[in-house]
Amino acid sequence: MRAFVFPGQASQFEGMGKDLYETSEVAKETFEAANQILGFRLSDVMFEGTAEDLMETRITQPAVFLHSIVKARMNRENFDPAAVAGHSLGEFSALVANGVLSFEDGLLLVQKRALAMQEACEKRAGTMAAIVGLEDEVVQEICANIEALVVPANYNCPGQLVISGTVEGVEAAMLKMEAAGARKIVRLAVSGAFHSPLMEPAKDQLKASIDQVNFQPATCPIYQNFTAKAETDPALIKQNLIDQLTAPVRWTETIQNMIADGMESFAEVGGKGKTLRAMIRRINREIPSEVF
Repeated sequence: MRAFVFPGQASQFEGMGKDLYETSEVAKETFEAANQILGFRLSDVMFEGTAEDLMETRITQPAVFLHSIVKARMNRENFDPAAVAGHSLGEFSALVANGVLSFEDGLLLVQKRALAMQEACEKRAGTMAAIVGLEDEVVQEICANIEALVVPANYNCPGQLVISGTVEGVEAAMLKMEAAGARKIVRLAVSGAFHSPLMEPAKDQLKASIDQVNFQPATCPIYQNFTAKAETDPALIKQNLIDQLTAPVRWTETIQNMIADGMESFAEVGGKGKTLRAMIRRINREIPSEVF
């Protein structure tokens, strides 16, 4: 059985999707439909914008979502997921892929999510940092003992955990993790503290938007970030999607659970096809993965 996984923010790149638009009628139609739904030409920013343009949350999230959906639609005859999962934002792409959300509803929810998160970032400054080479338990303990707000945000793979919080909290934690022997610490180029309590205002706004959308029964299970478990019930999927904003992405657990449930290979849909595959290799080197 093959699972399809969808990347999130940070998988964007300059010129993303331009080659697809120029060579595929399906891609062109999907990009133009997205431009019309959003009310501005997102495709122009994706194709011609700078790296700085693409890092703006209100652009990044719909751009990454759209790129994944275009890739899936272009190769529809080979798109046969036994299960799906998405990393953070990628969960929305996964939900369109397994039929829970329509393309239009998914895109509009991503736009609203991005705007709400950007607004939350502007209200209270925050940041994130990737910690490489420490056990999860060590990172968790250090975060718990920092006075300022800092929490584990992304459990990406063994030995790689992203922390999130106030600038003061993250910087204090980085110093302590360096002293604890972290092999590498990278301050992320993000606009705020995603997957932390600082996203609470965005969570409230997203809930209001999600509550207005009709979620359909899933055509295959989605393993969600909040639970790391297979879900098919639209009501549970909705609630998990809302809770995801302030909770950690449990990606290591997600992949482990998918493998335990019988997934034999993975296909990454979107971005450059490297982000999630690298994490999966770190989680289980025996499981094959491919770019879709």
